[in-house]
Amino acid sequence: MSPGVRSLSCPQLLSLLLLLLCPSGCSLLPSRGPTCGVRGCSPGPPVVLVPGDLGNQLEAKLDKQSVVHYVCSKKTDYYFTLWLNLELLLPLVIDCWIDNIRLVYNRTSRTTASPDGVDVRVPGFGFTYPLEFLDPSKRSVGIYFYTLVQNMVDWGYTRDKDVRGAPYDWRKAPNENGEYFVALRKLVETMYEEYGGPVVLVAHSMGNLYTLYFLNHQTQGWKDQYIASYVALGAPWGGVAKTLRVLASGDNNRIPVISSLRIRDQQRSAVSTNWLLPFNYTWPPDKVFVSTPKTNYTLRDFQKFYQDIGFQDGWLMRSETEGLLYPLSPPGVRVHCLYGTGVDTPDSFFYDSFPDKDPSITYGPGDGTVNLESSLQCRKWIGRQRQEVSMVELPGNEHIGMLSNLTTISYVKQVLLRV
Repeated sequence: MSPGVRSLSCPQLLSLLLLLLCPSGCSLLPSRGPTCGVRGCSPGPPVVLVPGDLGNQLEAKLDKQSVVHYVCSKKTDYYFTLWLNLELLLPLVIDCWIDNIRLVYNRTSRTTASPDGVDVRVPGFGFTYPLEFLDPSKRSVGIYFYTLVQNMVDWGYTRDKDVRGAPYDWRKAPNENGEYFVALRKLVETMYEEYGGPVVLVAHSMGNLYTLYFLNHQTQGWKDQYIASYVALGAPWGGVAKTLRVLASGDNNRIPVISSLRIRDQQRSAVSTNWLLPFNYTWPPDKVFVSTPKTNYTLRDFQKFYQDIGFQDGWLMRSETEGLLYPLSPPGVRVHCLYGTGVDTPDSFFYDSFPDKDPSITYGPGDGTVNLESSLQCRKWIGRQRQEVSMVELPGNEHIGMLSNLTTISYVKQVLLRV
């Protein structure tokens, strides 16, 4: 010890560190003000964003022996944007895209992989860019989390510091994305240490099923320490009815230059598509989702449905994933369930010619994608966990549009800044 230098206790050292990091005054504990840690201060708790199905960029690198069309590349020396690059969805070229982004199912291992010679990776884990804009080359299209993130920046947050993204390979279900959950846990713990307080998770669409799976696999002690609260936007807790139409005849999402039947095989190959079929804890067992001149398909008839559409691997995928969240156990953290209403949402489908022509659609309540029956499943957690569960209806909010809606953004601001 140098002469004239007084030793400081640990609490005194901590106070001095906070004074240097946060001269205006911060707290290491969750509060109505900023939080501080070794990386500095945040206007509120640090935030991790979890996107939904199709909700973040994917990249690919090729080294293929053969291709499906002469215009397709066999080899690339670099990773290119696989999702979403609109130029890859043009006629002829789309066949190359389908062959590269599809998954191949192994009946022995019950797992999927990209085709031989296709290396797919998820760019930017821990950063917000892969989920703010799905098409990095055209920022006027493919806007996803951008509006919400930009508002957070306006409140004092900083991209890739106290607000970070957790993208993943959304083609797969959680049972094939084990490394992702290891990385997500590490990200949460790191942000906790860096900013001196627990993290708020904000998820959208299928990202909520991923988030619930993640939380269900953590100890309550870990959740109490590291998670401040969880904001669930447009969650398909019980699956979605439109998945049956996607599997049967494909869905081009109203993009006129794309044939639904052409992209059907790719959509079927995604394990996540089969995972999102309606769950039996959501709808009555006799609810008819698909009808044809010969057959009605209910929750009890999924195996026959797969047989009749000629996609037996889909039933195996469904069998492997159906129990991943069953019986929808509470997450064990403070939850805010925000759900859209008042938008016509596909509820059931009638096929004159099954399954190779587009069906006529009967609509019901929901957000345009997620049926209200599915959205409301989180209210079952009320009284089943000690943490509060808030149900927040967003009238007129469409499934994707809710991310940019003023009501949603204001609610998130209230959760984060408590204003």
